[in-house]
Amino acid sequence: ATLLGQSIIHRGIEAVEKGANPVFVRQGIEKAGKEVAAKLLEESRPVDTNEDIESVATISSGDPEIGRLIAKAMEKVGKNGVITVDDSKGIEDELTITQGMEFDKGYISPYMVTDREKMVAELDDAYVLVTDQKISNVQDLVPLLQANIDAGNKPILIIADDLDADVTSTIVVNKLRGTFNVVAVKAPEFGDAQKAALEDIAIMTGAKFISKDLSMEIKNVTMEDLGKVKKATIKKDKTTLVGGEGDKKAVEDRIAELSSQEKAATSEYDKKALSKRIAKLSDGVAVLKVGALTESELKDKKLRIEDALNATKAAVAEGIVIGGGAALTEVYKELKPTLKDGNPDIQKGINAVMESLFDPLRQIASNAGFEPSEIVEAQKMAKKNYGFDAKNGKWVDMFKEGIVDPTKVTRSAILNASSIASLFVTTEAAVSEIKEEKPVAPSMGNDMY
Repeated sequence: ATLLGQSIIHRGIEAVEKGANPVFVRQGIEKAGKEVAAKLLEESRPVDTNEDIESVATISSGDPEIGRLIAKAMEKVGKNGVITVDDSKGIEDELTITQGMEFDKGYISPYMVTDREKMVAELDDAYVLVTDQKISNVQDLVPLLQANIDAGNKPILIIADDLDADVTSTIVVNKLRGTFNVVAVKAPEFGDAQKAALEDIAIMTGAKFISKDLSMEIKNVTMEDLGKVKKATIKKDKTTLVGGEGDKKAVEDRIAELSSQEKAATSEYDKKALSKRIAKLSDGVAVLKVGALTESELKDKKLRIEDALNATKAAVAEGIVIGGGAALTEVYKELKPTLKDGNPDIQKGINAVMESLFDPLRQIASNAGFEPSEIVEAQKMAKKNYGFDAKNGKWVDMFKEGIVDPTKVTRSAILNASSIASLFVTTEAAVSEIKEEKPVAPSMGNDMY
């Protein structure tokens, strides 16, 4: 997106400097961006097999072993299943399946994060409080928090309908002081669906569901009422629970109960909701445990696996297109004859996007030591689905060779680039950093500086 955005901005500004109306140029950029994104979806090929998944993961990570591991994980928990990345105790990578689930709610306050670089809160061996009540008085939590401190002060995840601002600020202040490690998230869903989701979480973690319908009060909660998980990962808008310590028989009974309800349900909406809940309880969580010899190698490997996971999930969602910058060139060939506008300034905006579609291929060719213009011209003449394998310096069927990109990633790149560029061409001024040339340090003699 950065490369495309820069290219579109330069061409758009050049058109404006030559007298084009910036508003019309903007319209052209927006129009072309949407057309290119739509054409990419048309050209997309669905990801159906494990081989496809493995290809995408391998390309994204640059490691065939990581590709195989991700494909195996998706096979175990399903394409929409929950997959997390953790440290291995040894130097080998391994895959484990454990009881757990994920829901679309994140931390209430960003000050609750434990990793500010990733903006994520990670709680190991944590207790879990599950309630459908709004916690309005921090004094209601004091007995529980004090009991936890006395028992060893393990992390606590609070899943509640909501928390008052005063309660949130008190938790944050004490967390920052190191008094305790508590993260609060809002409960998923609303109304009856929220109650059902919280009951599922309580069973999976072994917690007692503190329900307002039963007149249960937060101030009376004890350590015995809390559930436990081996790990909780809380992001801005997502919470993943791994290794829930709920009774397996209770989980199995709950799944059987939900399956019966699904069979009896008459509405399609209810059937889908029940099916989703069953999947969350039964599929579990795949944990990719990453091994390495050094801390720096481990960090790099985990980042590559996380990137590959995101790319693979994107491929499953919208399919794949040929990689290596070839897909955008193919789109250029398809759209160039028809993507026209009677307004010449709008056409200049369209052209800014269309001519930028070659730049990813140009950059790849240049990085591999080939003449960019020659590769681009050859790509324009290439057969459908054929592209340049920069690693081996030859023209191949990109799908057959597994050189592919997730459609969602490529589509998002062009949409984001055109969005930024369209804003930029109608902006009169921008703040940017001017890099200062640092003088070379004077020699101290004897080749020392």
